[in-house]
Amino acid sequence: MTLRLGALRRCFEGAIPSAIATCAPDGTPNVAYLSQVHYVDESHVALTYQFFNTTRKNILANPRATAQVVDPDSGAHYRLQLEYLRTETAGPLFENMKAKLAGIASHTGMSKVFRLMGSDVYRVLVIEPVHGGLPSASTARPNLLPGLRACLAGLSGCSDLAHLFDETLQGLERYCDIRHAMLLMHDATRARLYTVATRGYAESGVGSEIRIGEGIIGVAARERTPIRIGYAAQEYLYSRVMRRGFEGSADSDALETEIPFSGLPDSGSQLAVPLTLGPRLLGVLYVESPQELRFTFEDEDALIVLAGQLALSMELLSHSAEQHEETAIAPPPVTAVQGAPLTIRHFAADHSVFIDNDYLIKGVAGAIFWKLLRDHVEAGRSDFTNRELRLDPALKLPDISDNLEARLILLQRRLAERSAFLAIEKTGRGRFRLNVSRPLKLSAA
Repeated sequence: MTLRLGALRRCFEGAIPSAIATCAPDGTPNVAYLSQVHYVDESHVALTYQFFNTTRKNILANPRATAQVVDPDSGAHYRLQLEYLRTETAGPLFENMKAKLAGIASHTGMSKVFRLMGSDVYRVLVIEPVHGGLPSASTARPNLLPGLRACLAGLSGCSDLAHLFDETLQGLERYCDIRHAMLLMHDATRARLYTVATRGYAESGVGSEIRIGEGIIGVAARERTPIRIGYAAQEYLYSRVMRRGFEGSADSDALETEIPFSGLPDSGSQLAVPLTLGPRLLGVLYVESPQELRFTFEDEDALIVLAGQLALSMELLSHSAEQHEETAIAPPPVTAVQGAPLTIRHFAADHSVFIDNDYLIKGVAGAIFWKLLRDHVEAGRSDFTNRELRLDPALKLPDISDNLEARLILLQRRLAERSAFLAIEKTGRGRFRLNVSRPLKLSAA
């Protein structure tokens, strides 16, 4: 029976070290352990290049090698006859392996030693089962297809982005037992990702930001590739990554305006999947667990399918909202505005907005909120449409139509968390209302 490389993917999870045998030009053999064997496709694997050692010298002189891998569930051993093709030092494959190696290094206490220099790509010539020995009892794995099917069915019933975001994360918990998850949207102008929905955390973290290229989420976004880590990696824990990044940037004097990221403080497993449509990046779906090796390649495959459908649903709902604005619902009875005035401060430099010295939001969402407040105070307006925001030249913000509804969802949720006297209420497709129950005092800086 001919073995398929894809059937051996459990062997490439890093649970049991693999070995590689090479040969010098004079015939001297050499055997060494490998940090990682990475499945590329049905014909290729990639091995970590970490040191210029005997294995590396032998491969450059003689591009043939044999790797032995082990299935951690069944105990079965396999030999792969390999031919070296090239080394990649940047790009999706390299970043994927770099992230996984960071987790392995942290798990084994070798963080200062394990540094990926490149990803060596090999063609798999022959796959041989190794006979002998007693396999261990196979561990039963749950079938992910029913859960994936239920998640996809849930997306089809969503009529707006807010419902779509929440249904996605609820479905992951209900049908896939993924209890910690979040959705982040892409802000291309600022090269950031901003959080619009979370589930399973003590603090929502809605509005928190990640730079493109920062941590597992930012790298997955930059490289447009899913990245999965099975062990806690110090450099990928956002409580450390974010503060280090901001302290070394021009934003370091404004740390108080950064919304705390809601990720687990000691995440054991992480998986980030980009949401893309063709060359466009829409956002990232991120899941994590305190349990090590929680997410397998099957989980990764399932979330890639879910992310693809989620991205398509987001696009369809966004276009639908732009093209089919409905008549607004009848306004409710006017709520009495009473009490001491709320002082709202706006800083034009980054459109950050504060309510009585309490930071609310910044960026595009901050600029939108400031417009709504001014129109309410100066013209007595409470009802607005998405279309007028897209067409308003006074905002002077590029690509404001991109993810506009997502920005409004972000603003709505931040107000729900931070103010009992200001709220945004959806009143129809492409329409919303600003509800104010305290007098407002606006201050621009």
